[in-house]
Amino acid sequence: MKVINLSEHPSLLSRYLKEIRSVHIQKDSMRFRRNIERIGEVMAFEISKQLSFSEETIQTPLAQTSVSDFASPIVLATILRAGLPFHQGFLNMYDGAENAFLSAYRRMGCNRHGEEQLEIVSEYIAAPCLDGKTLLLVDPMLATGMSMEVAYKALLSHGTPMNTHVACVIGTQQALDYLEKNMPAETTVWCAAIDPELNDKKYIVPGLGDAGDLCFGEKL
Repeated sequence: MKVINLSEHPSLLSRYLKEIRSVHIQKDSMRFRRNIERIGEVMAFEISKQLSFSEETIQTPLAQTSVSDFASPIVLATILRAGLPFHQGFLNMYDGAENAFLSAYRRMGCNRHGEEQLEIVSEYIAAPCLDGKTLLLVDPMLATGMSMEVAYKALLSHGTPMNTHVACVIGTQQALDYLEKNMPAETTVWCAAIDPELNDKKYIVPGLGDAGDLCFGEKL
């Protein structure tokens, strides 16, 4: 698995990351959503540099010319609800892409030894056929990696993508290690930033808080 950490080289992303992390600026939910969307737009451009392209000939008003376009259809997939603004940023750039949406939530369960453990449950999926397509699986927070794995395996019920790119705003090394073991070896994971740890509630530290609540308001 290949990991690309875009924060290794300061860029416009650094400004957007500053604003979504700041407890003062992130209180403006409209600005928070837009910053998540803008990070998606920048990351979509960066990812496009590693996608496959093919040549075709088109007619301009004056002559024919050779141009490049994506070699395979693109499917954008995200996990409800926090992923929606991030997804929109990618869709702004890949405006001809197909789309997929999944639900995933955390709950405490028990393993076969009767010990309590965190598990991820997915109960809803709407997706096109993925066979032979490029899958971009995007979600702002990559904390443990479990939700991303569950989402990917659920999507496989709709076919096998030609290649897969995972994109997040903030990830952790723990999540990257988990995906290394549980995702296809050819997967590329893109992070706008990688944070060092999780707290006892499995929130990323320093992170930014609950992305879904910051986007759409607190839930019961």
